[in-house]
Amino acid sequence: MTRRHSIRLAFIAALQHLPPRQRAVFVLREVLTFSAAEVATMLETTPVAVNSLLQRARAQLEHTHLDEGGVTEPDDREQRELVDRYVTAMHANDIEGLVETLTADAVWEMPPFPAWFEGAAKIGEMVAAQSPAQQPGDHLLVPTKANGQPAFGLYLPDDDGVHRAFNLQVLTLTRTGISHIVAFFDLRLFARFGLPETTRRVEADHGA
Repeated sequence: MTRRHSIRLAFIAALQHLPPRQRAVFVLREVLTFSAAEVATMLETTPVAVNSLLQRARAQLEHTHLDEGGVTEPDDREQRELVDRYVTAMHANDIEGLVETLTADAVWEMPPFPAWFEGAAKIGEMVAAQSPAQQPGDHLLVPTKANGQPAFGLYLPDDDGVHRAFNLQVLTLTRTGISHIVAFFDLRLFARFGLPETTRRVEADHGA
């Protein structure tokens, strides 16, 4: 239990204090326990570069004084309600509802892509502009966990209407909303989390 709490604290620290590239490497290596070679492939770089980024991330966190009492998270009921609102908004393709689940300074990033977005309104604009979803029901989320963090496999329909793996989302929750979403676009993560390559709404609803 203590180890799990320490990993969770390190994960939150990484999201709050590291630049995007270091953050992605830290989460993939230290939290999701991928090898340097696997992370290098995901991020389209080399194992040497991955190890260098990880060393810099560790050094940065060592100099960060993270107060455990300052890590404010919702209780179980609040967490369920917040996650349920996020899932409902995504399934309905409700951008306004999605924005309402986020903190004002929320961050959305998408490894291995370097682009990232800060601010609830900007995230809403990005999802509306860049997601292939056209209508309610296009987004399907299947829940999982990443070291205690709520996580989801996101599926989108192909031309035949089959929902296929699109990205794996890891959420950071606070009492005021979702403060960080990391959407990993390496589809090998789905197998790592026991998620299927394709799904249907009935399966997604049952998983939730």
